[in-house]
Amino acid sequence: MSDKFLVIGEAREGTLRNVTYEAIAAAKKIQPEGEVVGVICGDTDQESQADEMIYYGADKVITIKHDNLKAYTSEGYGQAILSVIKEEAPFGIVMGHTSVGKDLTPKLASKLESGLVSDVVDLELEGDTPVFTRPIYSGKAFEKKTVTSGLTFFTIRPNNVPALERDESRKGEVITKDIDVAGIRTVIKDVIRKAAEGVDLSEANVIVAGGRGVKSEEGFKPLYELAEVLGGAVGASRGACDAEYCDYSLQIGQTGKVVTPDLYIAVGISGAIQHLAGMSNSKVIVAINKDPEANIFNVADYGIVGDLFEILPLLIEDIKKMKQ
Repeated sequence: MSDKFLVIGEAREGTLRNVTYEAIAAAKKIQPEGEVVGVICGDTDQESQADEMIYYGADKVITIKHDNLKAYTSEGYGQAILSVIKEEAPFGIVMGHTSVGKDLTPKLASKLESGLVSDVVDLELEGDTPVFTRPIYSGKAFEKKTVTSGLTFFTIRPNNVPALERDESRKGEVITKDIDVAGIRTVIKDVIRKAAEGVDLSEANVIVAGGRGVKSEEGFKPLYELAEVLGGAVGASRGACDAEYCDYSLQIGQTGKVVTPDLYIAVGISGAIQHLAGMSNSKVIVAINKDPEANIFNVADYGIVGDLFEILPLLIEDIKKMKQ
């Protein structure tokens, strides 16, 4: 059996997402002595991205450049990556459980007639057998999965498997493959990004999220200020998005993004079960709400009962003082 583990890299605006480095660490954990092979698709030069994968633990990186890979499509990326999989014949494949990963990996698994363990939040070895932990029932419970035969194919949730330490002294082979990506039926005419600027929400270590209690678009301003001083990102409940206080790109919950930051500050969020499904696995949860009976306090590690418009300015001022 091959000891290779293929890591599918994912870039945003020319920079690899942090979950790619976490995927390398996951592959290394399962196959400590195996070879980690990274693969990157795109239409630009990917040498710097390949170098970064090597610095974070990859032994070899395959880059694929083609005009039809300029924008992500499952057809284009699927063709390119399947070609690499067939040539490398890896023991396993891992990718981030991102919007791209959730779209691409089931289609690859179908083509490969393989199983797929998705949204892994923890992994460990029992002897030589990897055991994957993933949430079920909107995060209310967890199940453990093992792969008994065939390809070990899984996706990992961002911010759950720590990346290895970056080491610029590491050396590795970078190979550019010429793969004909043809017959693409999906044509991307334009890409309009509505996501907020700054730290990417799905990979942020600190998130400040607002709900209906923020009351207006103007009410989100102190949340942005708090997120800025903490070096984090701003999110929202569906209620805040439905009320048009912010864009749906900020939505966290069962029908939005699932996040697991080190610190989650819920501001004016009641704690509906659909919202909890997207953030309840955060490492530390702080809730700010004027209703002491709000459900969010049932999952919070720390709670502050009071008017958010009085509490946030004081909190921001104190954090700024601590940073001086």
